[in-house]
Amino acid sequence: MRLNCLQYFQIARIYRFITMASVSSNNAKKLIQIDVSADTVCPWCFVGKKNLDKAIASSQDKYTFEIKWHPYMLNPSAPKEGVVKKEYYLNKFGPRAAQMEARMTEIFKGLGMDYDTSGLTAFLVDTAKKVGVEGAAEFLEDPNNGLNEVNEDLKKYSAHINGVPHFVINGKYQLSGGQPPESFLRSFEAAAK
Repeated sequence: MRLNCLQYFQIARIYRFITMASVSSNNAKKLIQIDVSADTVCPWCFVGKKNLDKAIASSQDKYTFEIKWHPYMLNPSAPKEGVVKKEYYLNKFGPRAAQMEARMTEIFKGLGMDYDTSGLTAFLVDTAKKVGVEGAAEFLEDPNNGLNEVNEDLKKYSAHINGVPHFVINGKYQLSGGQPPESFLRSFEAAAK
């Protein structure tokens, strides 16, 4: 599977609209707003999302969550025709690429997922359908769909960070990387004060 630079824009645009929210009629709950900058080709972004999901699930009785996803491009200079992931990793990381892939496979297995370097577009379309976003496949067919919006989001949310996933909680607390659920829980507590 090839990574297409323009698919980054499309995937990030769809990803942005897959917003998780825990809504409750209980007004006593504190609102936790989370801005997440992520690249859909980044395996650590999936690890971070899974751990964020765990933290949210264990604290939904205390907080109401609003999550907004923003694009980030780990390789903004990727050619339009894309790159083969395994070759890209080998060129970027050298002999460490095999060790890194083995480690990611282990981490993903621990989270109940398969580590797959074949691409994420089908996963994204399936996920969009599951959460009620219609037309994702059609949207992704045109490489210019969402391009302006993604560029605006890149400038606004991702211009001053240097890695993903990057989480900003209530505009104050920042976490980077595939943090464990406990790190998110501590940030929620601090942000709710």
